[in-house]
Amino acid sequence: MRNSTRSGVDPFIVMDVMEAARKAEEAGRHIVHMEVGQPGTGAPKGATAALAKAMEQGSLGYTVALGLPALRKRIAQMYGEWYNVDLNPERVVVTPGSSGGFLLAFTALFDSGDRVGIGAPGYPSYRQILKALGLVPVDLPTLPENRLQPVPSDFAGLDLQGLMVASPANPTGTMLDRASMGALIDAAQAQSASFISDEIYHGLEYEAKAVTALELTDECYVINSFSKYFSMTGWRVGWMVVPEDQVRVVERIAQNMFICAPHASQVAALAAMDCDEELQANLDVYRRNRELMLEGLPKAGFTNIAPPDGAFYVYADVSDLTDDSRAFAAEILEQAGVAVTPGLDFDPERGHTTLRFSYARATADIQDGLERLRSFMAERGALQPV
Repeated sequence: MRNSTRSGVDPFIVMDVMEAARKAEEAGRHIVHMEVGQPGTGAPKGATAALAKAMEQGSLGYTVALGLPALRKRIAQMYGEWYNVDLNPERVVVTPGSSGGFLLAFTALFDSGDRVGIGAPGYPSYRQILKALGLVPVDLPTLPENRLQPVPSDFAGLDLQGLMVASPANPTGTMLDRASMGALIDAAQAQSASFISDEIYHGLEYEAKAVTALELTDECYVINSFSKYFSMTGWRVGWMVVPEDQVRVVERIAQNMFICAPHASQVAALAAMDCDEELQANLDVYRRNRELMLEGLPKAGFTNIAPPDGAFYVYADVSDLTDDSRAFAAEILEQAGVAVTPGLDFDPERGHTTLRFSYARATADIQDGLERLRSFMAERGALQPV
C-alpha cells in the first residue's frame, strides 16, 4: 500500500537506544539508563490508592472531552498556588499526555503549510508531529550565550505562523526567565504568530521557579503533563490551558480525535496533585543526582555542558571527542554499559557532536553510571587513569 508523504517522519532515536539497551539486558548485561527522560519512581501512592478505590466503586467509562471537572478545577487551583495566577478552570483541557496536547494545539492553530518555529536543540517530536500534520517546522539554531534558548532575533523576518518554546527545556534543562519569556511572546505577537509554551518540566527546578507564559499573557497555549514532576509517564495524561475563545475549538477536535483522556488516569492524576510530600522527596533525589552529574561528568571528560536549571538532563558538547554522536553513544553502551542519547534527536544539524545524559533514575544508578563513564573514557585515552 502507498504511504502519505506526511508519514515520512524520522525515528525517535532515543527509542532505538532504549531497544539496544533492552537487548543488552536480555543478553544478561546490567545497563545503567541515562538515555530516557522517565522518572525512576512510579505514580504517587495516593494516586494508585485513589484509582483502586474508584475501580471498586464502579466502572470507568468515557468522560467529557475536556476532562473531569474536578481535575480541571484542581489544575487551575495549582496555577494559583505555584504562580499566583488566577485561572478560570474552563480554560483547562485534559489531554492524553502532552503528545495529545501537541496534536490538539497544532491542529487548532495552524493550516497545512504553516511555518512553526522551534528551538534547536529541542524535543524531536515537535518536528515530527508538525511534519505529520502537513506543517513546516522551522528550526531556530540557538546559541550557548543565550543558554540554548531562542531569542527574538532568531526568528525575525522568518514569516512564522507559530512559535513553540520549552522551559525547562529538553534536552538542555535550561530555563527562560520572565524577561526572556516576555520578549519571545512580544516578538511572536508582533508577527501574528501563535505562542505555545511547553511546560511539562515545571516543578523540576533547582535554583529558581520556572516562569509560566500565563504570568505574562492569556493569548497563548500552555501544554503540561503529569509525566515528569508527577512521575506518571505511562498513564498518558496531561493538560492544556488555552484562551477562553479557543476552548470550544479544541473541544470539538478532542471529541473527534480522542473522545477523552483515559478516565482511570484522570482519577489518579487528581489524587497525585495532593501528594506533595512524596513528590518533593522525588525532587530531592533529582537534586542530588544533578549535583553528582555536575561534579562527575567533567571528571569523566564531558566538560562542555549546558546549565541544567531544571528537568533532569545534562546536554554536553562532545565535539572534542567525536563527530558522530550516534556511533559514540553506541560505543558507550557497548563498552561501558551506559545508555545515553545522541544529540541528533534534538538538533539534526549540530547534534552529531552532542549527547544528552538523563539523571532521572535512582542515585545509586547515577553514581554507578558516572564511574563507568569515567573508566570508559580513561580506557579510551581521553583521561589519565587514576
